Amino acid sequence: MSADASFSPHDYTTVDYNGKVPVEHLDYGYIEKCKDVKYLEKILKVLRSGKEGIYPQLINFCESHLEKLNPRSRALRKENSVVTAASLSKDEWSQVADELKIWQEETKQRDKSLQLHPISDDVVNKNMPPIRGSNCFVALSQNSNLKEKRESLKCVLPRDYREWDKFDVEEECEKIDGGQMVQSSAIINTGHSEIKTQLDVSLLMQEEKRLLANREKDKGNEAFKAKDYEEAVAYYSRSLSIIPSVAAFNNRAQAEINLKHWHNAMRDCQSVLQLEPGNVKALLRRATVHKHMGDSQLAAADLRMVLMEEPLNAAATQLLSEIEKKLIKCQPEEQRRGKKILIQEMEVEDSNSNHGTEQKVCPVEPSQPVGGEDGSAAPAEKGDMGNAQKKPHGRGDGGPHSESNSHHGHWKGKGGSSDKYKASQEAKDKEANGTSKRGSTASVQADQSGGSKGTLLGGSAGETVNLDAPCGALPPPLARLKNEGNLLFKNGQFADALEKYSHAIQGYTESGIDSPEDLCILYSNRAACYLKDGNSQDCIQDCTKALELQPFSLKPLLRRAMAYETLERYRKAYVDYKTVLQIDTSVQAAHDSVNRITRLLIEQDGPEWRENLPEIPLVPLSAQQHHIKEPPSAEVLQARAEKAARDAERKAEVLFTALKQEGNDFVKKGQHQDALGKYTECLKIKPEECVIYTNRALCYLKLERFTEAKQDCDAALKLEPTNKKAFYRRALANKGLKDYLACSSDLQEVLQQDPNVQEAEKELEEVTVLLRQSLADASSAKPRRTVPIIEIDGDEQSSCTGEDISINLHPTNSQEFGQALNAACSGKNTAACADLLASTDPQLLPQYLSTYLNGHTISFIMQALDSHLLEKDPNLVYQHLSYLHSTDRFSVVLMMLPKEEHHHMTQLFERLSAAESTEYTKNDVQNLANKYI
Repeated sequence: MSADASFSPHDYTTVDYNGKVPVEHLDYGYIEKCKDVKYLEKILKVLRSGKEGIYPQLINFCESHLEKLNPRSRALRKENSVVTAASLSKDEWSQVADELKIWQEETKQRDKSLQLHPISDDVVNKNMPPIRGSNCFVALSQNSNLKEKRESLKCVLPRDYREWDKFDVEEECEKIDGGQMVQSSAIINTGHSEIKTQLDVSLLMQEEKRLLANREKDKGNEAFKAKDYEEAVAYYSRSLSIIPSVAAFNNRAQAEINLKHWHNAMRDCQSVLQLEPGNVKALLRRATVHKHMGDSQLAAADLRMVLMEEPLNAAATQLLSEIEKKLIKCQPEEQRRGKKILIQEMEVEDSNSNHGTEQKVCPVEPSQPVGGEDGSAAPAEKGDMGNAQKKPHGRGDGGPHSESNSHHGHWKGKGGSSDKYKASQEAKDKEANGTSKRGSTASVQADQSGGSKGTLLGGSAGETVNLDAPCGALPPPLARLKNEGNLLFKNGQFADALEKYSHAIQGYTESGIDSPEDLCILYSNRAACYLKDGNSQDCIQDCTKALELQPFSLKPLLRRAMAYETLERYRKAYVDYKTVLQIDTSVQAAHDSVNRITRLLIEQDGPEWRENLPEIPLVPLSAQQHHIKEPPSAEVLQARAEKAARDAERKAEVLFTALKQEGNDFVKKGQHQDALGKYTECLKIKPEECVIYTNRALCYLKLERFTEAKQDCDAALKLEPTNKKAFYRRALANKGLKDYLACSSDLQEVLQQDPNVQEAEKELEEVTVLLRQSLADASSAKPRRTVPIIEIDGDEQSSCTGEDISINLHPTNSQEFGQALNAACSGKNTAACADLLASTDPQLLPQYLSTYLNGHTISFIMQALDSHLLEKDPNLVYQHLSYLHSTDRFSVVLMMLPKEEHHHMTQLFERLSAAESTEYTKNDVQNLANKYI
């Protein structure tokens, strides 16, 4: 459904929803009030498809409402199942069988009586139609005078283009279906029936598709062995329509090469190489195509790739040697002839277009051989059709195009594109809208060809035209006449161009040249001049001569159809237009003309208008042009993806900047809740933007949502570990959460980075007071522990040293560990501290030290490990150091240590690295030391 479609419950007129039906219209109320028959038919089609669900009652309601509006609607027609013996009773079926037997016997008796009493030929020719199934034809000359009289009596007045645009083909077809259709006499086609190249396999399983594809490919192989390459191409196309495969593409490419359809063969080779890069057969066949299209360098490159895979490939070796000899012969000739000539090539556009034409400069080698597809008589390529395909009927430029590209000798540059003359915009404007009678259109452009040597003349708008360029097999004088005619036609001098083409045709006849392709082009070009001057009769004669030389040539057919239409000979024009569409279905002018002439013939002849049409010839498969839209290359897809990514990034950047600015403005106004939403939207666009996290943390602090503020500060510090604002705002969040120790740590980090932050100093003073109060309250709330005091008798031991203090070497919790550690520190007893560490699990050390960690404690533990434990058990020292740095606030306390203590740590790690151990290496010690030093 279209997102832009506006729906009103009171609007039941026809609305354009891009050919789709919104879900809101699948409703009883809407269907009941809708009066548009065609739109109701679309709704019924959607309901029957089941895409939006199956609603039998709604379908019946829609059908009944549609029947009230138009009882003869096609959408109401339903298929009846075929009656079989199972659907009838025994008596009914026996009755049907008896009647069939009686009819069969009567038919046999009638045939025998007809054979015994033959009818004379005169009676057959005058009174009887041809017998069905026989090879008899009705003579075309019968009743010709009567038909001409009827045509003269039923002459239809001309109509303007506005009425043509209002012509509704479907409505006229419905009128015909409503009337009584009279079947025309059968015309027997003695040739081969056309083979469909597409198969509908939507209902088959994958294995069935594979079997059917292989069967069609085998049929193509049999046709290929019989040298019926057209049929082989058809069967290979059927196989590819089921399942695309490398073998079918390769086989069809070889068949197309044998038919000299180089462009089709090139597409098949490219398809193989996309499915299987480096396929030897595809490379070899693509090289053959490049060779015949004049691209020797590309052919040589493909052959070298083949020889890299198969060095003993005889076909590739032989073909490469031929191409290299040809390239060697071309080099001296190029050196003798000197510089290359640049011929401007331009794309032909609509005469109504306001854009400039796109130009290319293609270097043409002086020694390049003449010839495009080796004299193939196939119709012109789609790109060479000129304005006949690109423009609607009656709006063409009518200027000449190079028809030699499609038949014999067209010159190509490195890109393989035909060289064309540049025409100024003034000349194009002069050539628009050639004839004035109804049904006439601007003619298809006449033909040109370019070359590489001869006299260069300057045309209008500074163009350079080579009038001595070779044209197929024409001798130089005739080639010059043709080139002059092309140039005059482009400049709008049709009478002068006609004279040049006439001289060229006369010279061709006198010289005795055998080149029907070139003569066909000359007649076609002169026909274009006749059509421009309004001489439709002579245009028809020249087009007919051209078609006798080259049957099913597209441009002469199209020009003759235009001339017939100008003379109001609509039946013959209709036949020629339908023939054009058999050759190339993309000619839009032919489609428009067929629709227009259909209406005229219906008005003229009524529902039986098809009976009066001449026979439409069947175009062979080799003359048809199959235009397959090639998928974009990988480079194009990559460029599109990169452009889309850049556009998306640019849009996201603009939106991000706008949202951030709006959030900042809300913060300035004190609207922190609104600012919070804007910053959240920013993080959806750029989730790794540190500034947005700190800004949103400020909003959370203002809204007293301290937990969310702390989370945002943590996220900011992950992205930027030294962000001063993140530390300060996390300190405020911890203060709000009454975690004064963490708040003090963050404030100390801020002052460590910048001692001049006065706000941090004030906050640190307040938090220190709060921390002391909280510690005092906590200590007063805890029950006091009784410490036993042991008296020692004797005068010598009356003054006790620190070593005589009793220490609990097996603490069970952090409080007992802290008391034992404080006792050892107060007496400076490093041996007792070492014994305490030796009896403590290293994994429990961060838990026991969480509330007792300070700079003096770390220094004392390092001394105990260095002086007592390192020599006894270096592995235990390494384990204690591995867990010690993970204690809370360790990094903050470590920064407060003086330089002497850092020096003692360095010595400890040096000695630990020198100690021999199997549990750690020197690299492990070095990595651990980086966390302390």
